[in-house]
Amino acid sequence: MNAPAGFAAQVDAFLRQLRVERALSANTAEAYRRDLRSYGRWLAEAGITDATEVTERRIAEYPLWLNETRAVQQVETSAATAARMLSAVRSFHHFLFLDGASAQDPSPGLRAPKRGRRLPKALSIDEVTRLLESVPGDDPIALRDRAILEFLYATGARVSELCDVCVDDLQQLGDEESPESALSIVRLRGKGDKERIVPIGAMARAALDAYLVRARPGLAAHGRGRARLFLGVRGGPLSRQAVWTILERAADRVGLADRVSPHVLRHSFATHLLSGGADIRVVQELLGHASVATTQVYTLVTQEGLREVYATSHPRAHHRG
Repeated sequence: MNAPAGFAAQVDAFLRQLRVERALSANTAEAYRRDLRSYGRWLAEAGITDATEVTERRIAEYPLWLNETRAVQQVETSAATAARMLSAVRSFHHFLFLDGASAQDPSPGLRAPKRGRRLPKALSIDEVTRLLESVPGDDPIALRDRAILEFLYATGARVSELCDVCVDDLQQLGDEESPESALSIVRLRGKGDKERIVPIGAMARAALDAYLVRARPGLAAHGRGRARLFLGVRGGPLSRQAVWTILERAADRVGLADRVSPHVLRHSFATHLLSGGADIRVVQELLGHASVATTQVYTLVTQEGLREVYATSHPRAHHRG
């Protein structure tokens, strides 16, 4: 996936400044360029069209994306490597700020997650329910937005996977004469074009059916969305940035503005499955992780929850003075 337009020129200007101020060697400059190339891929996948528009909230997603991407590629990221890559991003954004290209520097708080200790920001089931029920109205855009929120939580899909889903990727398995026994599934295309099959729950399927019957035909008539499942107001494929905007508006309506992103819904999907007793290998397959080690971070979330429940509920959890 290509970096945003203008990103390469911004990186070139940044490296020229470093060579003048720090007398960087050619090898060091190339290392910076490699690290920022990865950052450019994340910008594109996150639907960010200009590096100067990155916010503190959005950039906090980058370390998580970096860890997951390298795990899928089966590349081990050492603490030193992660620190170097994030340092390059911080220096780059500081340059854009000082150069006047950005109104603010979003990167001072950017840090690598501590291995084995940084827990994903999962929402509670009640918070997810409030979010999914937050879209008002029954017009085509409202039907689409509700279907998008339900889809993200029901499947654990990455935002890029949601944008790439086609209508034909939705399937119904089972006896057509017994709809209640049928299983709805979707084919998702993940990193490295790897495909996986993920079930869709009844509530998400109902939201998708309402969108497909009552909203998508009208949206499709305005443009060339062709086979894509989710369409914009002009009929074209929905962008990643548009999905972020839809989610942010929903989060604002229920008081979760600083806690929700597409990746947080993915974290919540995995955490709630494990809390409900799902096998970690099954969750690994549903998330599309190449290694179960990447999925194991979610077990820390459920363990933390168990500790909290035990500490507040068990009569002999604490010493009595």
